[in-house]
Amino acid sequence: MPSDQQPTPSRRADAERNRDKILAAARAAFAEPGGAQVSMAEISRRAGVGMATLYRNFPGRRELLEALYTDEVDALCAAAETVEGVTPGEVFLAWLHRFFAYFTGKQDIASELLAQTDGDDPVFGENRARVLAAGGALLAAAQEAHEVRDDLTVEQICDLVIAVATIHGEPAHVEPILRAALDGLRPVHHTDGA
Repeated sequence: MPSDQQPTPSRRADAERNRDKILAAARAAFAEPGGAQVSMAEISRRAGVGMATLYRNFPGRRELLEALYTDEVDALCAAAETVEGVTPGEVFLAWLHRFFAYFTGKQDIASELLAQTDGDDPVFGENRARVLAAGGALLAAAQEAHEVRDDLTVEQICDLVIAVATIHGEPAHVEPILRAALDGLRPVHHTDGA
């Protein structure tokens, strides 16, 4: 094919499928116990693509980890638009549950990415800002509806969820703690006798 011709749509589709297969294989590998140690060769094998295809898509481990991390942030931000609830407060709480699942699910990827970079890497700051913006819009609507306390910021609430997510234990142990923490987001109604 002459160099001035654009790739055909089928070649672009094949390249996108290969990229998706690599990301799916890497995501599954990192989710396994000890997954942080999985090699690029193993990811290539699991994805069913050659090493050249892997490295054409992701020149190194860091680029692969960044793509996984960014995909997870994309999904969390998209959930702010699609999460269901009858009231703004219910929508915000449903999104916080997604945030909790996101945080607990990304710990291995984020830890491995931190080992490849440092905490000041723009990938962390930019993606954190995107998450806070997505959650902030939901919080504002819930606060406007008087369903969530108005003395908390989205940063504080996300920090609360992250703190609960770092508790070691089975889901049966941690999930009631999360529910209790989120119950504390409800506005406090004072009575005259209080």
